[in-house]
This record gives sequence, C-alpha cells and structure tokens, in this order.
Amino acid sequence: MVARVRTVAFQGIDVVPIDVQVQIAPGMPAFSLVGLPDKAIGESRERVRASLAALGLALPPRRITINLSPADLAKEGSHYDLPIALALMTAIGVLPADALEGYVVLGELALDGAITRVAGVLPTAVHAAADGRGVICPAACGGEAAWGGFDHVDAANEDDEAAARRATRCGEVLAAPSLLALINHLKGAQVLSPPTAILRGEDARYPDLADIKGQETAKRALEVAAAGGHNLLMIGPPGAGKSMLAARLPGLLPPLEPDEALEVSMIASLAGELGDGRLTRRRPFRDPHHSATLQALVGGGLRARPGEASLAHNGVLFLDELPEFARSALEALRQPMETGRISVARANAHVTFPARFQLVAAMNPCRCGDIDEPTRACGRAPRCGADYQGRISGPLYDRIDLVIEVPPVSPADLTLPPPAEASADVAARVAAARAIQRERLAGTARCNAEVDGEALAQVATPDADGRALLSTAVERLKLSARGYHRVLRVARTLADLDGCDAVRRLHVAEALSWRRPQPRATLAA
Repeated sequence: MVARVRTVAFQGIDVVPIDVQVQIAPGMPAFSLVGLPDKAIGESRERVRASLAALGLALPPRRITINLSPADLAKEGSHYDLPIALALMTAIGVLPADALEGYVVLGELALDGAITRVAGVLPTAVHAAADGRGVICPAACGGEAAWGGFDHVDAANEDDEAAARRATRCGEVLAAPSLLALINHLKGAQVLSPPTAILRGEDARYPDLADIKGQETAKRALEVAAAGGHNLLMIGPPGAGKSMLAARLPGLLPPLEPDEALEVSMIASLAGELGDGRLTRRRPFRDPHHSATLQALVGGGLRARPGEASLAHNGVLFLDELPEFARSALEALRQPMETGRISVARANAHVTFPARFQLVAAMNPCRCGDIDEPTRACGRAPRCGADYQGRISGPLYDRIDLVIEVPPVSPADLTLPPPAEASADVAARVAAARAIQRERLAGTARCNAEVDGEALAQVATPDADGRALLSTAVERLKLSARGYHRVLRVARTLADLDGCDAVRRLHVAEALSWRRPQPRATLAA
C-alpha cells in the first residue's frame, strides 16, 4: 500500500502541486527521502521521528520510502514536515486512508509535535481553492489561509465518491496548533475552530506633509507622482528634505483594491513577511539600504525568493543615495520598470515574480553634496558631480518621469509657521485623480503610468497648442520615444488633477518642466 498526501512547491509566485507518497515495505530498516529534496527536507526525518515519538508512536522497523512527486522537480523548505508525517501515519494505520483526501497540507513540525509557521500559506490557499480542495496548515497561518476565497463545489456533479468527499471539504481550513490536535480532529475526538480572515488595523499614522516647511515645488512633484504612479528622482544637497518627502508619500497614496491587496499579500506570504496573517490595504513602501545586493533587490538567491522590487509590487520602492547602489542592481531594475515583472534565471531555477512598483529615488548632486556651494565644494568640482551622477545610466534615467531639484531650505523658511495644507488635503486630490483613471482605464491599466501603445494615444493626445509645444520640445531636448511617451503620461495626470477631459498646452508645459536632461550631461557641459 502507498499512502498519499497532497502538498505544494513554489516556483516564483506560482504554486506547483506535489504528491507525497509513502511506502512501508519488508527489508532492512531504512528511512529514505527521494524526489530531489533539499537539506531542510532531508532533516525532516528527525523532526518527524521526534514528533511521532511525542505522541507515543514509533515507526516500524521496516524499509520506509518517501517519494516527492514529480521526482524531477527540486523541492525546498520545511513545510514538507507535516504532509510527510500525515502520510506516514496513514501508511501505518493511525489515520484512515481517506482522511486527508481533498486537502492540501503544509507545515513545519517542532520536536514536541507542535506545528509551526511556514511561508507561502496564502498562495497555497488560493491554489487549493482553484483546485477544489481544503487546506491543513499551522494555527499561526490560519488567518492568511482563510483569505483563500474558496468556492464550494456541488458534490452532485462529481463523478466518483472520492471527488464528492473532496467537494464537501472544499473551503475548509484546518489550522492546527499541534499534530495531536489535528489527529483528534480528523478522528472526530475534537473540533478545530475555523480561522477568521481579518484585515490588519490601519490606525497607524503616516508622517504629514505639514511637517515640511518650504519645498513647495517638491511637494507638487510628489502629488503628481502619487496621482499617476510616476517614477520620481529628487536631486539635492544633504539636509534638503529628500528622505522626509519620500517618507510622506505613503500617506498620499490611495488604498489597495481588493485584488491588489491579495497580490501584495501573496508575495509577502512567500517571503515570510505576512506576520500574523492579516491582510492590509496599504500600499507597500520598501526602502532598502544602498548596500543591498542584486539578489536582495530583484530576487533570486539559492532559494529564489522575492526581492525588494517584488515586495514593492503595487506600491513604492524608495532608493535613497541612488548612485551608491551597485550598478548591476540598478540596471536589473530596468526590465521590471517596463514590464512589471522580474524573471530570475538560474542554473537550477527559472522563476518570475510580479514587480509593478513606483520608483522614488533620492541622491546628492555629488559625493560631498556641496557642488552648488563654491566655498564648501571639494577641489574636484564640477568634475566630481559629473562622475557621481554618471553612475546612473542613460537608459535608467530615461525611465524616470519626474526629475526635480530639491534646494536647501533657507533659514527664513524654517521660521515660518507650519503649512496650511496637510497630507489629507493632497491625498483627497490624489484619490479623485485616481478615480478618474480607474474609470477611464477599466480593464486595461490601473493608473496613467501603466498606459502604453494605442491606449496612450487615445487618452493623452494633447490639443493643437500642446502638440506644437511637444513637437518643439522633442527636437530641442532630444527626447527618446520613451521620454516622449512619459511626458504624455505625466501631462495626462496633470489634466486629471485639474479635472480636465483634454490634455492642454499648460499640462504639456508642466510635464516638460519635470523632464530634465540627464544630470551628467548638464554638468559636463
């Protein structure tokens, strides 16, 4: 007899079904794991033995073979502990053969039989829902499993008894704190309470724009970036307020739509960052340190985990001290900035992560930051500025919609009273502009920054005066085709903020004012 339990493997954000097969046969005592397991799975033998011993169970002195099918797919992670243990207990007769029919199982075992948290429960629950199955998971992950969105299946339409049993379990989430509690539930000795899907509390407050004195131009750029989802680069000396401005961007962004929140939470679940399993409608805001490696920024590594760019999906990726990041890491962002996804190709894995993020970056004009102050600048000015800003490649710079100079705040501005306009006032205008975009772009894109091709020509073509100005600017500023289209997107956002159906000349003019020549070219001249 071969006992079988269904579990999963992860390839990027995709979930692959895995069949855990256990056979106990005559022969010399052995415990073999086959099917390309990694070291964490190989060590599950000792965790499973200890967990069963904590229940007073011992494995028979026979040849035990565990196969993870399909055998040619590399498996990794500690979530195989629980399905292996349950398959073993089915093989030795502790559980009925059909007790686990219709479930997808994942969980890590402690030595005392407790079931501990694992990553990837939410995408597993979504996959199980599509397959018409329930989920067995750790109690600590029950909250995210409950968000799987199961749809009950009509058992009368099933072709056989096994499928009918699976249909009755569709949507069931068994979140067990321990192996003993799970066994008692499956045998009817106790009942596990179903977990509850809960949203995370949104009562935490963001920093307010009213805290920043001066920098009105930068605040305007921040509003435009939030309204259209545009990429933004702030260039200014130390202490000008670039990081303060970026920290206030989340307070201007609208909440995630339900489908966006599910996507974001699935990525966080795979990375093990979903916390207590509660979903949130806040847009992600990731701000990695400039020492982040290529793998940390775009994903990959030995186990091909999502990186900061994927964790910022549907949100903001803030890169402070932009030129200090590794050149290879910055260049790797060019593809996802265009396509909204990251493809990680390795010798042992080829996976794809979603990464439709809004890039917000900040940098000093030179290494010392004082190139605009002749009395304080270093002896290599202005060449030091050209070299420093030259670390940003032309193709990457061309993908940034808004480039602004953030000057130092004057002492007179610091003595002024707080600004009358707070983040809530700006957020209201941003929400109104986003609502216009959702209605206009329904089914094609989510904001102006994502519009491309023929759709962009239909919604962002300026009036006659605007077209004349844009044509002149393309020639004088030597805009690329990408730069031309990004000007149109920004102009469309400016029109939405003004509540205008048409893109006018003043919108094109303001959009062009944010489209600066590449800094290194300016300095070299």
